[in-house]
Amino acid sequence: MEFGRRPEPGRRLAGIGFVVLFHVALIYALVSGLARKAIEVLPAPIETKILQEIKSQEAPPPPPPPTFEPPPPTFVPPPEIVIQQPPPPPAAVTTVVPKNPPAAVPKNPSPVAPVINARRSCREPEYPPSSQRLGEKGTVTLAFLIGIDGKVAESRVEGTSGFPRLDEAARAALSRCKFVPGTVNGVATPAWAKIKYVWKIPGSN
Repeated sequence: MEFGRRPEPGRRLAGIGFVVLFHVALIYALVSGLARKAIEVLPAPIETKILQEIKSQEAPPPPPPPTFEPPPPTFVPPPEIVIQQPPPPPAAVTTVVPKNPPAAVPKNPSPVAPVINARRSCREPEYPPSSQRLGEKGTVTLAFLIGIDGKVAESRVEGTSGFPRLDEAARAALSRCKFVPGTVNGVATPAWAKIKYVWKIPGSN
């Protein structure tokens, strides 16, 4: 071999051109193949349409059949039947006469007015000192409601002596007296009794 000899320029240019053509062919093949493959891989465009929802128009249900109420039955009054019955036989009247007839009650009962019981002490009213000092005197008429127990249930002044102090002293004292109750046909009954009391200054006429 000859180390010091240079290659020819023609061969060198031919080798470079071959390499360049090889690379160009390779690049073209790659580019054309990938492009075709990409075109094949891409899916076809999808067509979309907006479909309007069609609402089904359902027919309304038929109305219910009308109901007819039967007319009320005609009222027919029952016939009036009157049966005449024979009159009852007259009842026998029996008169019973009691052996001991009750005592006849008088039509106008006689009431008995109550009175002061003499068996019980009834203190005389005390003269009020101020009335005695002033010389007050007079007659007072008192009314008492006597119960069936003989006690005074209510009292009032029927006629004044002219001095309220003397009237009240007489009413208070005589209200504590015990009475015999009034009676009607022997039965004790509440009744009113009237009493007059005369106030006199001791030692005066």
